[in-house]
Amino acid sequence: MRSLALLCLLAFAMPAHAASPEQHYLDLRDRYIAKFSKAKEGDETYKQHEAALNELTGLLRGLVGPVTIKGLPADGKSNVDTLFRDDIGFGHLDGLGFATEGDKQQAVVTTTSLLKHWLREHGKDGLPQEIDAAFRSDRFYYQAIQDAAFAKYAELPITKPSSASLAMAVLGLRGNGDLKGPPHEIDVVAVQGEKVYFLAVTDAVKTSEIPTCEKVWKQMMARKTPQDSMAREDQAMDAYTKCFAREAPTQSWFAAAVKKAQSQLELLPLR
Repeated sequence: MRSLALLCLLAFAMPAHAASPEQHYLDLRDRYIAKFSKAKEGDETYKQHEAALNELTGLLRGLVGPVTIKGLPADGKSNVDTLFRDDIGFGHLDGLGFATEGDKQQAVVTTTSLLKHWLREHGKDGLPQEIDAAFRSDRFYYQAIQDAAFAKYAELPITKPSSASLAMAVLGLRGNGDLKGPPHEIDVVAVQGEKVYFLAVTDAVKTSEIPTCEKVWKQMMARKTPQDSMAREDQAMDAYTKCFAREAPTQSWFAAAVKKAQSQLELLPLR
């Protein structure tokens, strides 16, 4: 009877269910965000911030597991590079980040659970909640990494590895200013089991403007409505990139872009 009573006490003392490793990471991340977002800036705060990022990196390595991507460093670090809510770049995709010198090639590896949680957090920003739809949205490529905006110009028809449940590639342009011009960045995303891979390569391919789409741009910009110049430019950019996506497969450079995207996909450990 005494043993039974002890077991009952232990049962009541233990939580109904232990937090998952992903939830443990997210809880710790959120506590650090709350701490640093109200902390007074200074050397000691920055030192603690660096230690917090290192702790989160350790948890992410346990969640994601070992990752080898050809051409990138072996040891990733937290892709979330700031825990100060007001910092530019706050809210990057939770995962291990890898990059070459100058960020010419960047990768993020995460889990489907962390990705879905991140999409929910950014739903108010217009990010689709389904993974497939999110990968087709330029907002994903903008908000997941770096601090520069991203314009999606076209999807590139790559061949999905049999081991992956999802793989796609987009051609686009990234920057902090004008996003109209020949796109040269190729981003590849893939899902294999519970792992999610995102690889972005700037200056990946040389393209050129498409005269038909240039005409569309000029026509849209010549309109008198909307009167707000920024709104008119946004509408013109939307029409321009849609035209670009339609016309891109007919361009002489398109096959090279698809080939480059496929070669980037093959850098990922999708076996």
